[in-house]
Amino acid sequence: MSASHSDSVSLTEAERELPSRSDPTVRQLSSVIGGPVGKHAVIGRARFFTPLRVILLLALVAVALGWLGKAACIQQYPGGADGAPIIDWRDGRQYVAMCYSDTVPLYGVHRLNELAFPYRTTIETEAADGSVSTRYMEYPVLTGLYQYAAAALGSVWSEGARHGLLPGALPVVVYFNVVALGLALFWLVTVWATAMLAGRRVWDAALVAISPLVVVHLFTNFDAIATGFAAAGLLAWSRKKPMLAGLLIGLGTAAKLYPLFILGALLVLAVRSATIRSWVQATATTVATWLLVNVPIALVNWDGWYEFFRLNSERHMDPDSIYNVIRSFTGWQGFDGPLAAGESPSILNVVTLGLFALVCVGVGYLALTAPRRPRVAQLCFLLVAGFLLTNKVWSPQYSLWLVPLAVLALPHVRILLTWMVIDALVWAPRMMYYHGIANKGLPEQWFTATVAVRDIAVVVLCVLIIRQIYRPGEDLVRQHGVDDPVGGPLAGQPDRVPSWLPPFLRPRGAQRGSEGQLSAAGQPAG
Repeated sequence: MSASHSDSVSLTEAERELPSRSDPTVRQLSSVIGGPVGKHAVIGRARFFTPLRVILLLALVAVALGWLGKAACIQQYPGGADGAPIIDWRDGRQYVAMCYSDTVPLYGVHRLNELAFPYRTTIETEAADGSVSTRYMEYPVLTGLYQYAAAALGSVWSEGARHGLLPGALPVVVYFNVVALGLALFWLVTVWATAMLAGRRVWDAALVAISPLVVVHLFTNFDAIATGFAAAGLLAWSRKKPMLAGLLIGLGTAAKLYPLFILGALLVLAVRSATIRSWVQATATTVATWLLVNVPIALVNWDGWYEFFRLNSERHMDPDSIYNVIRSFTGWQGFDGPLAAGESPSILNVVTLGLFALVCVGVGYLALTAPRRPRVAQLCFLLVAGFLLTNKVWSPQYSLWLVPLAVLALPHVRILLTWMVIDALVWAPRMMYYHGIANKGLPEQWFTATVAVRDIAVVVLCVLIIRQIYRPGEDLVRQHGVDDPVGGPLAGQPDRVPSWLPPFLRPRGAQRGSEGQLSAAGQPAG
């Protein structure tokens, strides 16, 4: 081996992040399997058990545990007509076993058992006063089409089972398993993309793989579709492929709204570094992709397509929202007071929109004025967390949105695991609250108190990220001269703040160098 090659290998090994040596929590946990990696261990030369493959294996274990956690809700018993098997949800089993998943009831509610096409098929619902209203599939288009495709695949399996070619089960059970298989693949994409984005800190992605939130909520709803596209979109951006990033972010936005917030984070960083062209390419492709997915459905049935937006406008404060937490402890009737069924909480809608607008303004100010340009993942986490904290709805599975962003933004094992455990444990009092006091469940305040603790934990994460933005020397990701592994076209670029920005929106402590560039603490000017 030549001297130069030996030096190159040594440098690579020195730059690798080895959590069992550097992180106290991981070092303590590693004692179960023999302790931290040895000083003379050969690092980075494994032929099969590479870090990525080990992380994906850990993800498979968590996915399997997540499926087992929901398995109690797809068991059946002979309770139908003439002893026909049906799903066993007797005596609130879905709450007592804490296995509830939206996929099971929605299979019948959305008439997927009839292979009715979403957005064209009406759903008749009867209110408590006896009135009947007409609804449609209330999910964004890509998520709705995913449910329809899963139902179609499930029907093919059931047909094969009917002819004795495949093992049989209730159609809803087959449907759930098809949905779960697809969601597992989307989550593996999320884990893979996060590992690629982590750079030298690849082991940080193990937190995404084994997160308690994955075990509890991966199969609660369909949000893994959006996390997969969002993470892959960030990966494409990091590889300096803005149009591919826009395509993936557009698909993610067609499945759930939150991937769109990535473009907001990229915008302020692009303005600060004068790399607006890449942002325009990504944004234009995002819009085109979203339109390509949505316009055909809107043309087929506007009312069905618009249902998602209508329902979000009319939806009242959800049990998980901070507004409901306040209501449960104070008796406050909300900004709009008591509302009738179908009546839109107009004041609450304005308040939540206004508060999130303030969050966006605050994140933009932070991004423009920080001494060193923040990392993409830091701003993305702040925007998504700010949206969840101020929104009138925080469904439990929404917390999955934060998992990969939190790991990339603040890779501190003990802090992140504490938040994830708290957030995952909210599921238990939620289920027992839904079970009802009459059925020996829990009072509402037991549930809303844990929601408040969860919100405080997320706020603490935001505060720590803001602290590291203003003190980049404490940022673990930026050690060894790393700028931003997710930065893509932004990484390593000097600040070129536009002349039209007022002084109060310029980086603090920056000095104007040659060619009009701004150099900030710890960031090169050229």
